[in-house]
Parts: sequence; C-alpha cells; structure tokens
Amino acid sequence: MRSAPSVLHADLDAFFAAVEQRDDPRLRGRPVIVGPGVVLAASYEARAFGVRSAMGGRRARQLCPEAIVVAPRFSVYVEASRAVFAILERTAPTVEPLSIDEAFLDVSGLEHISGTPAEIARRLRREVREQVGLPISVGAATTKHLAKIASNSAKPDGLLVVAPGAERAFLDPLPVQRLWGVGPATTVRLREHGIVTVGQLAGLPEDVLMRVVGRAAGRHLHAVAHNRDPRRVRAGRGRRSFGSQSALGSRGRSPEALDAVAVALVDRVTRRMRAAGKVGRTVVLRLRFSDYSRATRSKTLRRPTATTATVLVTFRGLIDAERETIARRGLTLLGVTVTNLERGDAGVQLELPLGDCVAIATGDPPAAATAGRRGPRPRRPPTAPLNGGDQDALDAAVDAIRDRYGTRALQRATLLARGEQLAPWIMPE
Repeated sequence: MRSAPSVLHADLDAFFAAVEQRDDPRLRGRPVIVGPGVVLAASYEARAFGVRSAMGGRRARQLCPEAIVVAPRFSVYVEASRAVFAILERTAPTVEPLSIDEAFLDVSGLEHISGTPAEIARRLRREVREQVGLPISVGAATTKHLAKIASNSAKPDGLLVVAPGAERAFLDPLPVQRLWGVGPATTVRLREHGIVTVGQLAGLPEDVLMRVVGRAAGRHLHAVAHNRDPRRVRAGRGRRSFGSQSALGSRGRSPEALDAVAVALVDRVTRRMRAAGKVGRTVVLRLRFSDYSRATRSKTLRRPTATTATVLVTFRGLIDAERETIARRGLTLLGVTVTNLERGDAGVQLELPLGDCVAIATGDPPAAATAGRRGPRPRRPPTAPLNGGDQDALDAAVDAIRDRYGTRALQRATLLARGEQLAPWIMPE
C-alpha cells in the first residue's frame, strides 16, 4: 500500500461536448449533444435531463428538446487530446493512457520537485484549462481503482484526494455500481441479495460473494471493495481498442434496419481510427439481448486495417452468423470494437470478394448478409468494384470533406433511408 495518494486519474469532462462549447461561445452553458444519430457525448447541461452517451438520438431529443445537436469533428478532438497529453507527460514521468480523454499518472517521488499529489493535480488542472481551454477532473488515491472512482466523484471540473487511511470511509457509502466491473446485470443480482452499497459488499465473505456473482467476479469485487489493487501505472500502453455501440430499444429491428445501424457504427469507429493513425487486426461484435444477457464474437484479419469497407464486411459477417439467435432472443444493443491495434498506414486492405466490394461502394448489404432472407435479392447497380487503394482514397476524401464541412456533409444512402439527414445547406428542402 502506498503511503501517499500518488496515483492520479485525469479525465476530461464530457470531452467531445466540451470541445464544441470551447470552440463556439454560443454553446456555452447550453445543453449540447454530439452526434445526430447515437449520442457520442452530452454536455452536463444535457445530462441534467437524463441524456447519456450511447443513447439513441431520438430518445435524447425527447428527453431534452432544447438540446443543440452538433456533428462530431474527430480530427479536432484528436488534436485537443494530444495537447492535453503533452501536459500530462510534462507533469509526471509515468503516464498510462486509457482512452482519448483519460489517463493514469504516477507522481510518487515528486514531492521535493513538484509538490504534493494534491498540488500537482491542481497545477495540472489549471494548465489544461489555460492552455487547452478544457475542464478536467482529477482523482488522487493510493490505487488505480480508487483514483478512477475519485475522479468520477469529482466531476464536473473538480479534484478529489482520498488520503491513506480514509479509503473505506470514502468507499463504503457508495453504490455498488460505482465499482469497476459492476454493470447492470451484476447490480440487479447484488440487489436481489440486499447488497446496494460498497460497505455491504465489503462485509460479505469472499466465498459467499463468489456464490452470488461467480468465482472470478466475486474475487475481483471483494478485492476492490477493500481497496486491494496491486496494478502499477504503466507507461506507453496507449489505447488498445476503438469501439462504438448503439442502444436499440425494446422494439424489434428488421435485418435492413439493423444493417443500417452496423454501417453507422463502423463508419464512426474507422474514422476515429484513421484520425488517430491506428490500424487494427481484430473486429469484435458485441450484442445485448432482451433478457440483458450479452455475447461477443470476433474475427481476426490477416492484415491490420482502418479501411471502412474491410471492417464493415467483417462486421456484417459476424452479425449474419448470429441472425437466428438475434431473431429468437431479441436484441437491445449492437456494438463494434476493433482491437489488436498498431500504428501504421491506415490504407492496409484485406483482400475482398468483388461482390462485397461492390456492396460497400453502393451501401447495400453483401451477399453473405442477405443469404437465407426471404424475397428477391436487391438488384446491384452497375458499379465497378473498388480495389484497396481506391477504398483508401475514398475514405481519405470522405474524412477530409467531413472534417471541413461537418459529418452530415456526406452520408451513406443506407443511413439516409433510416432517417439521417444531410447538412441543411446541401439539401435546403
């Protein structure tokens, strides 16, 4: 156990929305939603109405009719993230990035150079605000797990230091869902056994907890409830995945509507990968069914890629393999994640069947995704297939146009059919 709260967790507040409010004074103090489809980020003014990330855009606008919806600008977010991480690297010798907007820092041994952990955290927050123009919350504690909980408790735009010896006093009153690894299903299972706070969880013997939530989860929750977390802050790990998901609600979706959601998710993820200069080798399908159970399926490609066409064909294939299960159990959430990341040229392309290349170019589902469906197959327009280099050029052109004119300057026809809109200056009517 550390003798000082020398682990910091720094987390930018409502990052995408905060960047939009920084760059447009008219948005400051107003409810802002980033993403015309699925909510990518919501300002705290919008969160006050119940708007949350990954929520459907229609539901978000119902909860907050006054919200201002803006298109995402991923290249701007990447630039802001790099500026913030430059400050983090100057603050501590060991920085472990978790995502584009959060990281752990180890400030042990800096007392005689930079001051106490609290002083370092205050200076860090001030520099991010003055130099990048963004709010950032920081938690300081003796373990990584507790530092992350502390930063979340400090939001928005705050600092919370959990002193050594005060860990249990801080943890015990918190609801169990504040712990890492406690999702909705585990929360319900614990509540059925009368466990709603971390203190109640910590009071259970480990073997009893293992019988309630399973062996691995029981060991993990028993440890973190007692603030046992031996993990060290490790530098240079970087981001390990890019992902996006969409809540589908309880109503059923046709295969065509589900495919449109898949197109939007892959489009978003691959664009973020290209903006960050990353390519990935493994595509992961994430499903949540109507009974709240979850499933994941994955496929590893021969070559890493950030090409939208490649990831989309792979993702559609994973969905197609689960169509019977989806039809039988119902689907409430669809997600895609690309892992096994590498730095490099985003133009690396997996070899594809020509039919699938045509499908991506036109926005229609490929033959594999339509196999077994009733009714005639959609007629393919006479479009020439795109090779790997052409796909990369297409992605680069689309990214450049969206960066300059906004995400809605270009849309896939599949997404227009499901209700997405082009920018009003393109189609005023």
